Amino acid sequence: MNLPKITIVVTPRERFSHTKESLDSIYEHTQIPFKLVYIDGNSPRKVRQYLEEQARARNFQIIRTNYYLSPNQARNIGLRQVDTPYVVFADNDVVVSPGWLENLVRCAEETQAIVVGPLMCQDLPIHEIVHFAGGESHIWVDNNKATPRRRLREKMYKQGKRVVEVRDRLHRNETELAEFHCVLVRTEIFSRIGLLDEAMLNTKEHLDFCMSVREAGGKVYFEPSSLVTYVPGPPLEWTDLHFYMLRWSDAWTLASLHRLRDKWNLAEDAYFLQKYKQLGWRRRWTIVHPLSHRLTFGIKSHWLEKILVPLDRILNRYLTSSHARQQQKFQLQPQQTNDVQDNGFAA
Repeated sequence: MNLPKITIVVTPRERFSHTKESLDSIYEHTQIPFKLVYIDGNSPRKVRQYLEEQARARNFQIIRTNYYLSPNQARNIGLRQVDTPYVVFADNDVVVSPGWLENLVRCAEETQAIVVGPLMCQDLPIHEIVHFAGGESHIWVDNNKATPRRRLREKMYKQGKRVVEVRDRLHRNETELAEFHCVLVRTEIFSRIGLLDEAMLNTKEHLDFCMSVREAGGKVYFEPSSLVTYVPGPPLEWTDLHFYMLRWSDAWTLASLHRLRDKWNLAEDAYFLQKYKQLGWRRRWTIVHPLSHRLTFGIKSHWLEKILVPLDRILNRYLTSSHARQQQKFQLQPQQTNDVQDNGFAA
């Protein structure tokens, strides 16, 4: 019997309503042995019951918290359970395709890569529109003679292109960037760089991780023979809204950007200023605009959105502050932080 050398750690991304489609695809399209650790960060009752049923049927481990988790917080909880040479971090809205995991592992073993990212697609229908096909993430110093500044270069390749138009031209290659939607990592790297940075609350944590890996001498590869799609909202179910608003809160975004800036000693240049201007864009696109559309029976209303946007910000601040207080309470009572259900592992 072949022992698994990969542990898949599934974590909440921004909602819970795509859980079944994602988990089903992993078990349908993964042929090599693997362990699975599912991080259930306060999912609604229907999803929690489904996961418990699946864990019993498929023999995987659930770790549940009774509060929402930031992405790196959830990944670290799962990472602490990993005892295999490889770990795959996968968001709970990811749908994989046949051969996805085998091809990621093959790339890692043939290239000695520390990190391998697939051809990542986005939206429905699955596997049609490219989200990410490798990219750039590095620091450069500008030529300002008075005060040279450390600045960030970030670029994602082929975003928005149709897979059928570009896939034949894509080849395995070393790159600078992979995304946490789905990524294979050699577990030994964490003994060199430590756990994922939980001060990176909700954005750019993949940049921070990949730059840390490369700074430690590791290689990052893009493997286009592995095809994966993440399926973001909308639509959102009502039970998704609280987590979604916290996940993309202004406070978490600002904290993450400031952490990235300070950790890497970056200038607060146009890159960061533009990100500050865009605060809350996901909530406006996913919640405010659809709500305005519904309340006006399909008539676009700027005046209504001018009312809803400030209300969204007030509610967002309240939810973020409430979550922070809840986190402090659990930190004071660590025995109550996790309700862990361990049903063994799939093989």
